[in-house]
Amino acid sequence: DIEITSIGIDTWGVDFVFIGDDKAILRNPRAYRDPITFEAMNDYLEQVTPKKDVYEITGIQFLNFNTLYQLYAMRQEDNSAFRHAKKILFVPDALSWMLTGQEVCEYTIASTSQLLDPRTKELDARLLDSIGVSREMFGRMVMPGDQIGVLTEEVQKLTGLGAVPVIAVAGHDTASAVAAVPAKDEQFAYLSSGTWSLMGIETKDAIISDLSYERNFTNEGGIEGTTRFLKNICGMWLYERCRLEWAASAQYKFAATMSHPELQGTAMKVEAFRSIINPDDQLFAAPSSMIEAIQQYCRQTNQPVPETPAEICRCIFDSLALRYKQVFQWLQEFAPFNIDVLHIIGGGSLNKLLNQFTANATGATVLAGPQEGTAIGNIMLQAKAAGLVKDIWEMRRLIANSLDLVRYEPKDQAQWDMAYERYLKITNSK
Repeated sequence: DIEITSIGIDTWGVDFVFIGDDKAILRNPRAYRDPITFEAMNDYLEQVTPKKDVYEITGIQFLNFNTLYQLYAMRQEDNSAFRHAKKILFVPDALSWMLTGQEVCEYTIASTSQLLDPRTKELDARLLDSIGVSREMFGRMVMPGDQIGVLTEEVQKLTGLGAVPVIAVAGHDTASAVAAVPAKDEQFAYLSSGTWSLMGIETKDAIISDLSYERNFTNEGGIEGTTRFLKNICGMWLYERCRLEWAASAQYKFAATMSHPELQGTAMKVEAFRSIINPDDQLFAAPSSMIEAIQQYCRQTNQPVPETPAEICRCIFDSLALRYKQVFQWLQEFAPFNIDVLHIIGGGSLNKLLNQFTANATGATVLAGPQEGTAIGNIMLQAKAAGLVKDIWEMRRLIANSLDLVRYEPKDQAQWDMAYERYLKITNSK
């Protein structure tokens, strides 16, 4: 039998659970793509706290679904669960609470909320007060590697396990993934590639400036006191939504049954850079039809409208790589060190086509892997808590020595540089 030494939980960011004074969950939690937040951010920034002030406090990029705006929207609608909440627990903290009965607020997950000051590493009283909640409603702050508690007697009986410790790993899945980047030193950028693409660097301190504010970069918590300075980019969400629509289409059902390499192979046979989109345009946040949203963007920007699955796939992957180039260049300006390599981690690290496009566009050496970066980072933080590894760099050396990374070198750079100039004009970027 496998002996379970500890348990660690990570999830996506920003979402939360309300707990009542009877220690029961109040309603199912809302998902961050719920339409309730669509107008909430602008309303809050206009009516409650000025945008620049929020950024100065938190250093967090402005996304309409941040916890700050979710809670504001629920207060505005006089949500009954909000009114009766005794505790607010972020999703991994809520799961840990169900296992241990301990109410905590893990640092990396709290940092996604736009309620936390990265300088003090605590939730900001001014922002909490502005939405009618208090610090006491959140659990005690814990850092990655801290022990939250042990399984309750009830859970022990249900599972047959003993008093197994539950460890506060990096509760935000991206923070766990970044902990697993198999880098040899600090001179790297990372791209956590999945539904979202998160591109950033690891720094000792938060970078909060007029330029980071203008470019909407974020400062999220990392392990061992580091900051993940990064930008969210709409990633495989575009591609997967289109695949779902093709599966429901009589005409293009075949595209959804093709393997990813097969479908991407058809994309390589169509004209490169024929149609380019800004993957982060609001059109693509939660459209009823992703295909129609992409076509609408191309019509509005006077480009050829992609029709076939191959044309749409090519549009998505060309555009993502060009957006990566833009953000990578910005990171080079912000970084207090030279960036030697771009590590791609997560499920998207298996996408050979996009990996090569990313190397071509950025001009950087790309190292792809591990695919399961989040799970590996989670496990390694539990290993650290158990005293099996000393620090983040020992973790990374172990990971690098255990994996075969795939290397991609830039190709066709002149062609990609020309396409990037088109991208900037089409997207009105600078």
